[in-house]
Amino acid sequence: MKYLVIIFAGTLATAGAASAQTSKEYSACSAKANTQIAMNACASAEATREDKELNSVYAEVLVKAAGKPEYAEKVKAAERAWVAYRDAYIEAMYPAKDKQTEYGSMYPLDVDLLRAKLTQRQTLALRELLKQYSGGENNPT
Repeated sequence: MKYLVIIFAGTLATAGAASAQTSKEYSACSAKANTQIAMNACASAEATREDKELNSVYAEVLVKAAGKPEYAEKVKAAERAWVAYRDAYIEAMYPAKDKQTEYGSMYPLDVDLLRAKLTQRQTLALRELLKQYSGGENNPT
């Protein structure tokens, strides 16, 4: 019985960590969702929100780097590489050929939440770059 408690506590900690990375909008949406289709829609909306935030910060970085074309090109190259990494990472997490059969009806939800999580991380990285290009430490501009 002692081992069951430890495993269960670990599961709760993992679930808490995953929900801490989602927005209030996702939490509210998923609390109302009572079908897998509705839950998948909530996760898709979360990924879309994170994409919009990333695109906004990316545009700001490009504006700050615009004065030096070589900086802007490096930012663009880094972002293209990140998109390739994100897609490859998701594929590595879900490598089966027939994903729906292998991973079930939660597959779209899982992928969208993973995409949102990876996008959040990249947005933080772009914010660091923005801070640097805006006069932070080691300012290259």
